Amino acid sequence: MIRAIHTFPKNFKWGSATAAHQVEGGAADSDWAAWEKLPNKIKENGSAAVACDWWAGQRWREDFDRAANDGQTTHRLGVDWSRIEPRLAIWDEGALDHYREMIKGLRDRGLEPMVTLHHFTNPLWLAERGGWENPDAVIYFERFVRKVVNALKDYVDLWCTINEINIFAYQSYMDGVWPPEKKDAATCFKVIRQMLLAHAAAYRAIHEIQPTARVGIAHHIQLIDPHRADFAPDNWVANFQMRVFNESIPHALHTGHLYFPVGKWNEHLPELANTMDYIGVNYYSRRVAAFDLSAASTLFGRTFHEPEAEMDHIKLNELYPAGLQRVIKWADRFKKPIYVTENGWGDADESRRTRAMLLHLRNLWSAVNNNFPVQAYYYWSLVDNFEWERGWIQRFGLYELDLATQERTPRSVAKLYAEVCKTNTLTSEMVEHYAPQLLPTMFPG
Repeated sequence: MIRAIHTFPKNFKWGSATAAHQVEGGAADSDWAAWEKLPNKIKENGSAAVACDWWAGQRWREDFDRAANDGQTTHRLGVDWSRIEPRLAIWDEGALDHYREMIKGLRDRGLEPMVTLHHFTNPLWLAERGGWENPDAVIYFERFVRKVVNALKDYVDLWCTINEINIFAYQSYMDGVWPPEKKDAATCFKVIRQMLLAHAAAYRAIHEIQPTARVGIAHHIQLIDPHRADFAPDNWVANFQMRVFNESIPHALHTGHLYFPVGKWNEHLPELANTMDYIGVNYYSRRVAAFDLSAASTLFGRTFHEPEAEMDHIKLNELYPAGLQRVIKWADRFKKPIYVTENGWGDADESRRTRAMLLHLRNLWSAVNNNFPVQAYYYWSLVDNFEWERGWIQRFGLYELDLATQERTPRSVAKLYAEVCKTNTLTSEMVEHYAPQLLPTMFPG
């Protein structure tokens, strides 16, 4: 067979992503650390008490070694606000030293750090003061960001202010499955507005301290297609939900106009405009939407997966790799560099996990080959980690984690991804070795 190659640009960055609470272990002063101790909050009583032991056991060292040895050139990680400011206006310099050592460790291994400043968790003191419903949260967050950036600026110039504002707000304030477990649309949108203002304040603070820094967000894109493409109400519902869930947040940060289906439909917030140096996209899956007169609480629309969709083992995500290219094309409207800040597949079926990686990377290459400005790709995740309300029932890691022993074992996807990272290519030989059934699809002829 003639060897076929898809080559990525010379300076393309390959990496993986983690989040502080999901890997560190030992957190005590955050809302999530308190919440997951309550009964029936986490599947199978899962806990992040130890997680991947990055804090007490400093196992980040061996995991960073793995990433570097696998040819990765960047890593996205987070800092935990509650560790750095465990009490209001009380700073833990030791925690900052710990993060500085970690980030320097990335640099020493040839990995460029992208640092996420907020990834779902909040200090308990903030939660007790109303969390992101409190207007002062914007002030608190900006002050925290200034503290962190001043402490870490020697090693970081790529910042992600807030991860998945839409997911955080909907899970916490609409669906009520995350703390503080509220179910109120108006509150949900208020929180989104607050977090956008916090991002904008952080953006300006970072640039004041580091004029050449690159600052953006990691935005979750859940593709929503009409259940019946030839039925106008389904198309309306799908388009409406795409606008509200996916488009309103980056649109606001691009134009300064924020629109929601409740409250103020179109609010002008000029301080939000032009506060993205790049746009980060987190892509996993899609759903379909249908018009439903009985679904008044969701504005007469319901979303679901088609019965024939190929799903992961917990029936959460559809395997839809073409969506990655669609998301990249969608993000190009903002005319900013694009970072794929999260993309991965968590499945008990290891062959499907490998197949998912190959198909997603093929769509990534296609987008890059069509001159969309994708700068980097971060696989979620480097090692199995605590997956919020799902605990440990879904695992995304390149490396499998034994919770009892903390032993890491490379999955097939880790070996495949290492080949991609080291060669900066996707080849027919890789496909033939890891998923030969895909050869006719990925390399026809």
